Amino acid sequence: MMKIEGYCDPRFDALQDLLARNVTQGREIGASLFLSIDGETVVDLWGGWRDRERTRVWDEHTIVNVFSGSKPVTSLAVLMLADRGLIDLDAPVARYWPEFAQNGKAGVLVRHVMSHTAGLPAWLPPFSFAEAADTATSTARLAAQAPWWEPGTRGSYHASTFGHLMAELVRRVTGRPLRTFIADEIAVPLDADFYLGLTDDQFDRVATVYPASDAPKSAPAVAGAAAAAPTDEEVIARRTREGSFSGTLGDEQTVFNSAEWRRTDFAGSSGHANARGLGRIIATLANGGTSEGIRLLQPGTIDQVFREQASGIDAYYMKPIRWGIGYALAPVGQKERGPLPFIRPGSRTCYWYGTGGSLALADGERRIAIGYAMNRCQTGRGQLNGEYYNAIYDCLGIPG
Repeated sequence: MMKIEGYCDPRFDALQDLLARNVTQGREIGASLFLSIDGETVVDLWGGWRDRERTRVWDEHTIVNVFSGSKPVTSLAVLMLADRGLIDLDAPVARYWPEFAQNGKAGVLVRHVMSHTAGLPAWLPPFSFAEAADTATSTARLAAQAPWWEPGTRGSYHASTFGHLMAELVRRVTGRPLRTFIADEIAVPLDADFYLGLTDDQFDRVATVYPASDAPKSAPAVAGAAAAAPTDEEVIARRTREGSFSGTLGDEQTVFNSAEWRRTDFAGSSGHANARGLGRIIATLANGGTSEGIRLLQPGTIDQVFREQASGIDAYYMKPIRWGIGYALAPVGQKERGPLPFIRPGSRTCYWYGTGGSLALADGERRIAIGYAMNRCQTGRGQLNGEYYNAIYDCLGIPG
């Protein structure tokens, strides 16, 4: 069986064995796992390979594109500004970014943007990756665009636009690019490997990512003249695909491993990290605002995360999601068939994940923080994040 490096508390031997087995069997190419409980690191593991050819070992310092696993870090940055009194989560975005008030958005609140309820899930098509990469122009387009629904009345994952919107909000408030704020205020203090936009000298640390398509699926068309009219959710899902840059990339493996992509600072999708980096950052929300002995938030600010903003069918996924402020929230009462159906009910669990499986999760009830990063992306029921999550909770004897 493939040897896994790092540290593992004996209570979690089954988790280490699972990771080793998945790498040995080829279900993983390379991956890292991190777990802290009550602020103590109990699992910090890595193993496998950075490439399919097995020419480069995945080591302690390997990082990989975590796609939307970037969003939990971006949300933390905005929460930190709220914690400092620089942003009011219930204030209009236009208070900080006046141009945003165009086209009926004067009443869009910061919490609407953070909870994927703002009505700006994509750009009006046609739209391309090249246009997204011109962040000044593409962000200005969002400021000028009308919302697709009354903000705050429904949730639909802002897959491509979330990062642009949040980055501009941080820039307007602090005068600094978000990538700089994250580095100076989060990653460096926590000694966490998370980078929003790589420099060329960091490329030799990066694992090759092997994407799998994770585009939202709308309901199949019904054949014949009696085909039903599309629902509002299906219309939003289709428009989101057409107006997201992910649909214009061409060969995803080439694009996501290109120097151009690695240099981008898309705050919702191009972050590079490992499990320890994600875990140390999300632990802030699990441990009452501190991680690695550093306080980033006050407990009252964390309480804001759990203010439910939307619940029900999310139009992007066509699945149920509870959106808090900045994060998805665990279901209440029983599991749901959401994008991560393995998430167990909990009143203080928040999370988000990236295309293919990368995961950042905080369980504030049990003071658990989980980070996971890998380079072989999986989709649907083939995602391994749920296997690791269940193994952790099973090792702790927490019923499912």
